[in-house]
Amino acid sequence: MSAKNGSFHWAWVILAVCFVNLFINYAIRLGYGTILPEMIRTMGITRKDGGQIFNAYFYAYIVFSPFVGYLTDRLGARIVIPVFGLVLGVGTIFMGSAQSFWGAAVPFLFVGIGAAAMWTPIITLVQRWFALHRRGMALGILSAGFGLGFAATGKLYPFIVSHWSWRYCWYIFGAAALCMIVINIIFLRSRPEDTGHQPWGTKADAPTAPAAVAKQQSCYGEILSAKRFWMIAASYFSIGATLYMITTFMVDYARYELGFTYSRASLLATMHGIGQVVGVLTIPLISDYLGRKRTISISNLCIAAAIVWIILAKDNVGVLYSGILLFGVFYGSTFPLYGACGGDYFRKEIIGTVIGAFTPFYAFGAITAHWFGGYVRDVTGSFFIPFIVAVVLGVIASGLMMLVKKAPDSQIS
Repeated sequence: MSAKNGSFHWAWVILAVCFVNLFINYAIRLGYGTILPEMIRTMGITRKDGGQIFNAYFYAYIVFSPFVGYLTDRLGARIVIPVFGLVLGVGTIFMGSAQSFWGAAVPFLFVGIGAAAMWTPIITLVQRWFALHRRGMALGILSAGFGLGFAATGKLYPFIVSHWSWRYCWYIFGAAALCMIVINIIFLRSRPEDTGHQPWGTKADAPTAPAAVAKQQSCYGEILSAKRFWMIAASYFSIGATLYMITTFMVDYARYELGFTYSRASLLATMHGIGQVVGVLTIPLISDYLGRKRTISISNLCIAAAIVWIILAKDNVGVLYSGILLFGVFYGSTFPLYGACGGDYFRKEIIGTVIGAFTPFYAFGAITAHWFGGYVRDVTGSFFIPFIVAVVLGVIASGLMMLVKKAPDSQIS
């Protein structure tokens, strides 16, 4: 079916399966916030406990992301994704039977372990199946999965809770994650070379690449000694802090600082989600033509400008909503763009390891934003300073990316 005559290419099957993986994973991850109020009500835990349960997921995700990236390069995504998918599915199902803080924190830690393989290996796999100048388009389509997964929880989870209970949200999506194990085993292929084909979008006269050698030497020395890695990582940290300074606190800002009703403040999340889907379907595609470095730098500047818009909007509803919508557009495109840097700036044999090494920097940026933004808000009673800091970090992230240089033997344009 992956015909060489151009009638059909297996890359599109890979993309479709990975899209569903992301949809299910982010419905589980982002759906936690939707389910949490019901868990608090019925389990008798505090909101602080609820935050610590999510932290268990997040710390596991940070620790295992570099590990699964390395395994993807050594063993292949076809093995890594189903194995960790089993951990994801089982952990999610056990979340449905939680009766206490630890009864939820421990399963959610395992969910975080499994979820680590639902980004780095997936984005690595898609990059390997699409030619360099088609990766932005492919990653944009792929990343719509997490935007739609986020949007689905707002409608589907309340329906499930009203008809059964919050526990069935975990049961249903845990079962879905387990079903995807079979789908992944059947349809995923780790490399196009394994089947004697080229990535989709490769020029017709390009020679077919030989199958990759499975065994390779450790590549961390190559990655960590590259100045371009640290420049990209620092930029990723900065923009991660920028994004989460707004995303995490925007509803709280509108509700308690601007005086919006809860329903009106919550609508900001809807606008954010709509913007994400628009962004992932357009900006990564543009980056295939404009260039990844230039696109990321411009996007980061637009994020900083959108935050200025949000600050100046104050309690003007229409202006604030449009600012959040614009912010969401560039938020959604950030992750596939930085993910594509793994394939653009390093050898294709080590893409997974590179992306896995990048991921903790973004995550630590998010953690820093949560700590700093929450602390300053408690002390000053306002998000003005955190939002201004977010603007500055966005500009820094743009500048750092502009300083990234190509590898001497790079094929980047």
